[in-house]
Amino acid sequence: MKKMTIIIPAYNEEQNVLPFYEEVHKYLKAPGYDFTLLYVNDGSKDQTLAILRELAKKDPKVQYLSFSRNFGKESAMHAGLIHAKESDAVIIIDCDLQQPPSLIPEMLKYYEEGYKIVYTKGATRKGEPKLRTFFANRFYRLYNAHADMPLDNGAKDFQLLDRVVVEAFLSLKDNYRFVKGIFSWVGYQRKCLEYDFIPRAHGKSSWSFKSLLKYAFNGMNQFSTILMLVPVLVMMVSLILVASDALLLVFQVFTLSEFLLGLFVGIAVFLAGFLGYAAFYLMYQIRRQALDRPIYLIEETSEDSRA
Repeated sequence: MKKMTIIIPAYNEEQNVLPFYEEVHKYLKAPGYDFTLLYVNDGSKDQTLAILRELAKKDPKVQYLSFSRNFGKESAMHAGLIHAKESDAVIIIDCDLQQPPSLIPEMLKYYEEGYKIVYTKGATRKGEPKLRTFFANRFYRLYNAHADMPLDNGAKDFQLLDRVVVEAFLSLKDNYRFVKGIFSWVGYQRKCLEYDFIPRAHGKSSWSFKSLLKYAFNGMNQFSTILMLVPVLVMMVSLILVASDALLLVFQVFTLSEFLLGLFVGIAVFLAGFLGYAAFYLMYQIRRQALDRPIYLIEETSEDSRA
């Protein structure tokens, strides 16, 4: 009997916990598998934790971890993988039903064929907000142009991972993790499943534009070399400014040169400030990594509730 843990990150999902529980059980009937549902409550401010407590009391196959505060989905997935590292395999899936549990039987089929990673991606981005689609496409294009291991545009965190992949993931010491990048970096035989966009039935996404931008920057910083282009661009712009001022001096365009000189100086100061900000930001990231603080803190578990 193979032990399979379904890891379910949840943040303010009080309307989705029970519908997800009912839906996912339709697809956990594969012979030879012992399924456990592991919810990771990422510091929810609604009734998510209270619902999980009741669910865990009714069903011994339901477990949960509850953080002391909101640490983010990456931390929730990390906690789930640590807790389930003795399982033969795990499946990570969101609680909002935008990732279809109906794909689980197909995932298991490919897992039985020997694939160590069975991941999913959107067949198209139809139905997603246009602005988000635009920036997502730009991100994947830039990331893949400067990364050793590219990512599929539209790849999701919804995936099945063999125990060997989980062990490889946990062996990395990065404190601030870009999960998609790590699972691409570790390699192993993989299979991709596609599905169409599914609108959210209840509640709203906790991913703001700011959080997505921060997430993208973290991914670029960890797994691509695109940030190395910043000082090169600053040097090129600086050379252009110097050459322009020299030409204005040679041709004695005094009135225009005074205006442009002020403009160029302003641009140069802005670029210097931008480069300085980027440098200090990267130094701050290095400092955060060196501090080696916990990725998350657990306040309560299903074992506590049952006790």
